[in-house]
Amino acid sequence: MSIRTRFTTWRPLATAAAATAALLATFLAPATAQARTHPSPRESQPIYSYQNAVREAVWVDTRLDGDGDGKTDRVAVDIVRPREPAQRNRKVPVIMDASPYYSCCGRGNESQLKTYDAQGDVVQMPLFYDNYFVPRGYAFVGVDLAGTNRSDGCVDVGGRSDIQSAKAVVDWLNGRATAYTSRTGTEKTRATWTNGRTGMIGKSWDGTIANGVAATGVKGLKTIVPISAISTWYDYYFSKGAPLYGSGPDWLSDYVDSPDARAKCAAVQQKLVDQAPRTGDRTSLWTERDYVKDAKKVKASVFLVHGMQDLNVRLQHVGPWWDALAKNGVERKIWLSQTGHVDPFDFRRAEWVDTLHRWFDHELLGYDNGIDREPMADIERHPDQWVTSKSWPPRGTSAATLRPAKGSQPGVGTLGLTKAKGTETFTDDPALSETDWAARIDTSTPDKAGFTTGTLTKDLRVSGSSKVTVTASPTTSTAHLSAVLVDLGPDTIRDYAASGEGITTLADRTCWGANATGDSACFKATRAKTTAVDYTVISRGWADLGNYASDRKGVPLTPGKAYTITLDLGATDHVVPAGHRLALIVAGTDKDLIDPPSTKPTLTIDLARTSARLPLVGGASAFAQATKGAGTAVPHRAAALDGVQAPRAAHRVPEGGPLRRPLCAEPLGEPDTGC
Repeated sequence: MSIRTRFTTWRPLATAAAATAALLATFLAPATAQARTHPSPRESQPIYSYQNAVREAVWVDTRLDGDGDGKTDRVAVDIVRPREPAQRNRKVPVIMDASPYYSCCGRGNESQLKTYDAQGDVVQMPLFYDNYFVPRGYAFVGVDLAGTNRSDGCVDVGGRSDIQSAKAVVDWLNGRATAYTSRTGTEKTRATWTNGRTGMIGKSWDGTIANGVAATGVKGLKTIVPISAISTWYDYYFSKGAPLYGSGPDWLSDYVDSPDARAKCAAVQQKLVDQAPRTGDRTSLWTERDYVKDAKKVKASVFLVHGMQDLNVRLQHVGPWWDALAKNGVERKIWLSQTGHVDPFDFRRAEWVDTLHRWFDHELLGYDNGIDREPMADIERHPDQWVTSKSWPPRGTSAATLRPAKGSQPGVGTLGLTKAKGTETFTDDPALSETDWAARIDTSTPDKAGFTTGTLTKDLRVSGSSKVTVTASPTTSTAHLSAVLVDLGPDTIRDYAASGEGITTLADRTCWGANATGDSACFKATRAKTTAVDYTVISRGWADLGNYASDRKGVPLTPGKAYTITLDLGATDHVVPAGHRLALIVAGTDKDLIDPPSTKPTLTIDLARTSARLPLVGGASAFAQATKGAGTAVPHRAAALDGVQAPRAAHRVPEGGPLRRPLCAEPLGEPDTGC
């Protein structure tokens, strides 16, 4: 894999450089010595007034008519920018967060909403980005996706309308689109205050929009920072035909639609129903919402952040996107935490603000601050304990093919490098989950087949995305499969299955940036929420066996016939330490993570045609060394192991945690409460 180096130092026009030097001279002493030793600035400073910042709103024409009212849709764009640069004829770059959540659900750990003054200009912009970066010479732009808050149009859940909502704003910032001073007026306005260099950031749906806009190749978008973001919407709702949730994108669209959009967008809602069948078949709707296929168009650098235990936007969204970006030479950086669906501001605050600051300084201001020469990956190995990798996955990582084999008890087998013969049988029990299977890994139970190594004599690092190929014969015409990798051994981990998904929110606040009337830069502090466990699930994947022949369409199964299918497990970076064991579990429905099939099949696995391909640092030889002289693999009649609590049943949205119903938003088909 070759990666084209894209980082270059962008230098502003001479007039802007002179203005910058003059401003910095006030704050750097002695100025002449500093200029000689550091001819290029290395860090933007908070030299502009936040209280006196320009706060304004414009409406950008998307050139779409999603709500079918005969007029092109305008999306609301709230802007906070420093006043002084424009007074000195200096243009500033833009940090942008395009979101559907600014009025319905809120942003961040405290669910902040936009608030406005009597003139309709933004007072509070959620999160710290404006407070911190505007004094440092950036503009911050918060875009209401079409169909939300103060924007026209309809939410189409990652489709053309969603993406064009934000892309049109990037175009306007670069002089290629039209904006107006009001939602319905005719007075036009231009972004004369910016140089057009834009960075997009956001968590979950917001970060998903950043991925989608980058995949258009739009000019002016220099970097994106997607946090816990979706890379293809099919994989948010399905995993090779297996449904992950009991609803489709129509429910989600209705969840965030503004009242105006709810009244106008019935046709869009119906399209989301008709073209997203719960069969799990791929349609043109999903193709439109697949950003991975367009990774070759990405020109922006990517700083990706994800929790390795995110059970909302799962790790299947990381591996294919990351690999496609690498294949196309996109400059990348990645943070992988032990949390669930959590923003880095709430699990590594000081380091996050500092790193993000340097990233934007490099990408948008062109400062040669060295961040491009630092390690590519930061990985949380234990709660609040981080390691780095120069590249990710690290050099020397290669796939090792591991083989399951029968043990002394039914369903309690071994895992090694040698192909084995025989079969194992289990019956799907939709009442059980991966935590039930892992807790009884050493006990013969009818609901799973488990395979473990002996006790490792050396550390074994799994880094990247795994695949598990299963050949199984079902007793019924439908069957779902789950494959789970488990680290068997005691540890203290972030409690990702608890309500905070690995964090506890405290009463104290810490401040990041400047305050202004109605907009505080102080946010509730957090700390790691940890739990002691006997095992840790490190990766999982799912499939409908009826999709054995095609990822695009499932078919009924013939009872008794053998089918082979490959399950794609989520990306991870985990060290199974010496003294622990590595386990592979193959089972049916993973309760609350996939929906069960229409029948309750018993499946017989052909072990000779079942295997796991794991990305191991050091490859198969590392596995052989780690298992050389390994002790007994399976204790007899072992007691149940302790892990995190089972995954919670929740109707999720790609924002955070279980469902929090916004005011006046009922799913389609439910009665109006009259709120």
